[in-house]
Amino acid sequence: MSEPVSALNGASFGGYCDVTEIGLRGMVTLRGDLSAAAFKKVIEAETGLTVPGQRKIVHGKVVSLAWMSPDELLLLVSYRDAAATAARLADSLNHQHAMAVDVSDARASFRIEGSACREVLAKLAPVDLYPEAFGHGDIRRTRLAQVAGAIWMPDEASFEVVCFRSVARYVFDLLSEAARHGGQVGYPVET
Repeated sequence: MSEPVSALNGASFGGYCDVTEIGLRGMVTLRGDLSAAAFKKVIEAETGLTVPGQRKIVHGKVVSLAWMSPDELLLLVSYRDAAATAARLADSLNHQHAMAVDVSDARASFRIEGSACREVLAKLAPVDLYPEAFGHGDIRRTRLAQVAGAIWMPDEASFEVVCFRSVARYVFDLLSEAARHGGQVGYPVET
C-alpha cells in the first residue's frame, strides 16, 4: 500500500512573506441545516466546538470548524483521524438530512506568514483584507486569481489557504509570485 503524500510535498517559498504548503491535513465536509438544534447537537458533541456563525471559523485545541456556506461546514482534523471522524459523524447524523465526507485528499493547504501577508492575498483575492474588516476568526470563500479557495487567519501575522488539490501548483505559484521581493504594491502592513 502506498503512503499518502501532500499535493506539493511541503513546497516553500521565501519572499517578503513566506509561502509554505502545510502538508497532509484532515478535512471533513459537513452538510446539513446549520440552524437545526439536532444538527448542532451532533456537531458540538463530536467536535467540542459550537457551529460557527456566517463567515467565521472557530478553533479548538486540535480541531477547527469553519462556516463555508449556509448549509456547509469544514472540519479540520489531523489527517490520520479524518476518515474515522467522517464515518463517526455520518453515523451520528444518519437520522437527519445531512452528510459528512472525508475530503482530505481532494484539497491542498498553504500558509502565508509575514507582516505583509494581507498584501500578498490582496493582490489575488477580491476580499476586503483591512484589519477592521478581516481578522482572526474570519473566513472567506473567494477566488485566488482564476480558481476557488478559502482563506482565514490563524493568527494576526499569517493566513491559511485551502484550494482543490488539482490546482495546488497554480495556487502555490500565484502566492509565491505575489510574495516575491520587489512586488509590494503598498497595501498597509501591520506593525
